Amino acid sequence: MRALRRAATVAAAMAVLAVLTGCGAGGDGPPAPDERIQGVTLPAWGVDDYDRPEAREYLRQIADTGARWVVFTPTWYQNGTVRSLPRTSEETASDNSVRRIVALARSMGLKVMLKPHVDLVDGGDRAEIRPADRDAWFTAYERFITHYGRLARELNVEQFAVGTELAGTSGDRRRWTKVITAVREVYDGPLTYAANYDEYARVRFWGALDLIGVDAYWPLAESATADPARLAKGWRPIVAELAAFAARQNRRILFTEAGYVSQRGTASAPYSWTVSERTGAAEQSAAYQALLTAFDGRAWWAGVCWWMWDDWPDSGETERRLAYTPHGKPAEEVLRRWWRE
Repeated sequence: MRALRRAATVAAAMAVLAVLTGCGAGGDGPPAPDERIQGVTLPAWGVDDYDRPEAREYLRQIADTGARWVVFTPTWYQNGTVRSLPRTSEETASDNSVRRIVALARSMGLKVMLKPHVDLVDGGDRAEIRPADRDAWFTAYERFITHYGRLARELNVEQFAVGTELAGTSGDRRRWTKVITAVREVYDGPLTYAANYDEYARVRFWGALDLIGVDAYWPLAESATADPARLAKGWRPIVAELAAFAARQNRRILFTEAGYVSQRGTASAPYSWTVSERTGAAEQSAAYQALLTAFDGRAWWAGVCWWMWDDWPDSGETERRLAYTPHGKPAEEVLRRWWRE
């Protein structure tokens, strides 16, 4: 993975002005600059996660940071990257649990983005999905994503993601445009796609969507650091590249994911769950601070949905002291300073 380093041209910078008044291809359009998304993701790894007794407390904690949005991620699975098709499994959050968690979020004043995922059964990288039979895979994918599009319409969720980090397929403009058209037939709100940080420039269908979604896991430093100024320096060429890209596409950019484990060296590999076995809460906090500082006041930036809040008990994921969650760590106080004051 690599960070993109092209500097913005003067003409592109001027074109950013067009982004401020432009809307997407359908729906209600992306949020206005004064409605920047302040979000946190609460993923589901099991059929009943969103029905667990912890759900209410997690949402209360998320809202207490000053977050205005929460992201939910019902997930289908496939057995391999070439010949398998996405399907439900015993780990897929039930539709009724999604209904209940959305209602609970609303009761706490949170807006909702529904961001369905396709994952691999063996835990591999979904970006490696490269179907041998593209027609069959996209037919199955359209069935999957329109199912959740209908659920999003039923629940009146404020935003919907048509896909996440499917880099092995996202260069296929024709088939993805067909999928997006099918989603628009069942859901009339704003749409995005969550491209990985090293994928977004190759996505061929941004013009069919309302927002450019980027999962913002750029490495910012070559070694461990808790210095926000050093991390801010790492953001500079990325900010320039994103500003130019937003202008060319006439779309605002939302960080559909961004996050840092509380491990030593987290900013050198933000996409990794296992950078180190040593805790690094100060480094996580510095990375949160650097991101929010780097994008503050950028009119083309639509906000961030942090990955992720506390995991569910007995999930088998990274232990909390080393995990992506900012809860109970200095990074949570960074969010409070930015979002509540």
